[in-house]
Amino acid sequence: MAHGNQTSVSEFLLQGFSQWPEYQHLFFGLFLCMYLITLAGNVVIFLAIVFESRLHTPMYFFLASLSFADIGLSSSIVLKMLHNLYTQQHTISYTGCLTQLYFFLTFGDMDSFLLTVMAYDRYMAICHPLHYTTAMSPQLCVLLVSLCWVINNLHALLHTLLMAKLSFCVVGEISHFFCDISPLLKISCSPTHLNELIVFLVGGPVLALPFLCTLVSYICIVSTILRMPSSGGGRKKAFSTCGSHLSVVSVFYSTVLSTYLSPPSTSPTKDIVTSVVYIVVTPMLNPFLYSLRNQDVKVALRSLLRGKRFASQTH
Repeated sequence: MAHGNQTSVSEFLLQGFSQWPEYQHLFFGLFLCMYLITLAGNVVIFLAIVFESRLHTPMYFFLASLSFADIGLSSSIVLKMLHNLYTQQHTISYTGCLTQLYFFLTFGDMDSFLLTVMAYDRYMAICHPLHYTTAMSPQLCVLLVSLCWVINNLHALLHTLLMAKLSFCVVGEISHFFCDISPLLKISCSPTHLNELIVFLVGGPVLALPFLCTLVSYICIVSTILRMPSSGGGRKKAFSTCGSHLSVVSVFYSTVLSTYLSPPSTSPTKDIVTSVVYIVVTPMLNPFLYSLRNQDVKVALRSLLRGKRFASQTH
């Protein structure tokens, strides 16, 4: 029932790419290719880790979880975006918008938490190698990933339920290509003080704490590596064990921080570009960053693609 300029809207208009009508088919082809590469790359990485026993270690268990989260993050946004670009009907239902918001927050935050857990794993492997096997037990690894899922689902559910309590203007035009918290709050006709407070008190720490923990882990890792003797190849081996993860962390947080911690932008184009990099490009790059810099993953991928297992499994 409408009240003045408020109503329980049935759908929203996603304006993200509608401002470039002449490029709709180009965007569709580009994002379709990128999504298929993302899907194929992460599925192959996930299957290689599942089927190759040499990769049944904590680091690769976390990597398989990261591949699953990347598939979820990309799929929760890109599939609807592709549908809208193909049909040129840039709408999303009210229920679909809240559902998209929930899964976006869940999988997006999961990426951040998993990268932190992986940084802790590298910290234990390099700074406390003698205790690594007992410290990073299978039970602890499962507990850490499960805890990440629980925290992120509760966080996403909190924001989604609070968003569901708001009323929206008759013309629900979202200046983005998907349903995110900030664009939705901007078009709400209800007071948003509680939502903004929760974003500050809960959403801020959910983003900042994993980043700080990852940063502290790598400060300790680099400090330990620099104290190693320069001879014997110890430094090179230590850097190589965390090189792939550090590359992924750098790409992920550079885009996330530029999206959510930069000063508010008056240009919707800037927000759209940074979000595309975060949601579309980063999940696509992660499998390549790990496979190109990690010898074990490259061997596992070749074995998987050839339909073979490691020699250790056949003897």
